[in-house]
Amino acid sequence: MLKAAVLIEDMVEDVEFLYPYYRFLEAGYEVDVISQSQKAVSGKKGGEFTANKAIEDVRSEDYDLVFVPGGYAPDKLRTNKHITDFVKQMDDSRKLVAAICHGPWVLISAGVCQGRKMTSFPSIKDDIVNAGGVHTANPVSVDANLITATDPSAMPEMFQAIMTALEKR
Repeated sequence: MLKAAVLIEDMVEDVEFLYPYYRFLEAGYEVDVISQSQKAVSGKKGGEFTANKAIEDVRSEDYDLVFVPGGYAPDKLRTNKHITDFVKQMDDSRKLVAAICHGPWVLISAGVCQGRKMTSFPSIKDDIVNAGGVHTANPVSVDANLITATDPSAMPEMFQAIMTALEKR
């Protein structure tokens, strides 16, 4: 059984958490919702979610993929060294790393963008470029084990790419 890590924090974009969470469950994956601590999290649109794991309690080698939703949560997640180390270790192991909207902020702080083709919400394009990434402005970008998307409207295409990549593993 594949195991997914979904990173959340307060002000996560609700649909960008819920859609992947249920898609991974639907596909039969074990899903851990991970935050800076095991706690309740408030979504940007008012949802209430629970992180069942704290980042200090997980190891990258136990997961097949990590997904970073957007909203304002990535700005909070990226300041936690355990979070950025986790994402870096996932990328270094060539496990699937996916992020949507403002989620690539976590990838930037993890130092995994250099020379990589990526997309994001338009307002963080300069951040990706300044981190050495190649911003494509496509709805979805795939660069080896890295899959990024612009916003919720790109999620169906993004999840086709994610599921295709996972089937090849």
